[in-house]
Amino acid sequence: MVRAARTGDFAAFEKLVRKYEGPIYTLARRIVRDRHDAEEVVQETFLSAIEHLKGFREEAKFHTWLVRIATNHALRVLRRRRSRPAVSLDAGPDDEGPLPHPEFIAEWRDDPQRIIRQRETRRLLDEALEQVDEKYRLVFLLRDVEGLSTEQAARALGISVANAKVRLMRARLMLRELLTRHFGDERRRLRPDHDHDAPGGV
Repeated sequence: MVRAARTGDFAAFEKLVRKYEGPIYTLARRIVRDRHDAEEVVQETFLSAIEHLKGFREEAKFHTWLVRIATNHALRVLRRRRSRPAVSLDAGPDDEGPLPHPEFIAEWRDDPQRIIRQRETRRLLDEALEQVDEKYRLVFLLRDVEGLSTEQAARALGISVANAKVRLMRARLMLRELLTRHFGDERRRLRPDHDHDAPGGV
């Protein structure tokens, strides 16, 4: 379909829109947190896609290419909404230093990758994502939900790969703690040892 669309076959492009508009809307909604803005992002994404389709390199995945376009448009919505030049995605002091110690961690009863595909879990994940700081949430969405590589996510967000890795780890820790109460087995609860922060602690 992609190859046909590149040659000007609009029917093929319409099929691509029908195939990907749902996933792109879900991504946009999670970034901008507003239905109308998410719909705008979807529209702008496919307008940009059809405009630049001839320049699409087929060695890249079409879905990955669309995700990068959608992310750019979603970030523009956030910038416009906040009436400031840019959403701050630059490295800050909290991208360095030790990782946070969650207050509640338990082993999960199921595989997280399989759980995430379940409908109820998607709702819980969305609720948990609402509580995660934006710059961590964006890396998690692109890397773990959309399936981009860490390098691709970093490039889409305009940050270094090193910063993307740190933010991804922080996002995963935050989400794991938030979701543990739903999926963790209380009988196998792991309590972090905070004594290492105290003088003389190990």
